[in-house]
Amino acid sequence: MKYFAILLLLATMSCATTQPQTTATADVQVLTPTEYKAQQPTRKDVLLDVRTPEEYATGHLENARNVDYRGGAFAEEMKNWDKNKVYYLYCASGNRSGKAAELLKEAGFKHIYNIGGFPALQEANLPVEKETQQ
Repeated sequence: MKYFAILLLLATMSCATTQPQTTATADVQVLTPTEYKAQQPTRKDVLLDVRTPEEYATGHLENARNVDYRGGAFAEEMKNWDKNKVYYLYCASGNRSGKAAELLKEAGFKHIYNIGGFPALQEANLPVEKETQQ
């Protein structure tokens, strides 16, 4: 009987310990322009330029959507985005895109890439568009 009581006590104690919980969110991955090109993003992936509209108008990567991180639009718009899509973000230097990527991570997005600054992306000969004056 004594052994049974000890076993019961040990079994109860082992069940009482909690296991650390894991989250389904992924870490933000940083890619160089060359690594980004090698990924061969598809049309289903989302390319976000988080610079100001004025910066965006001077030139941006082809097919990039402008969502101004500093202007508050980013935090508001991301609430409506699909968390399972792949998101590539860039800005002027990689700083704002890093901060925006962290917001996506905290919100539970699963596939987030910071591809850095626009000048480096241009130097890598990625396709660039400029806004046309009307």
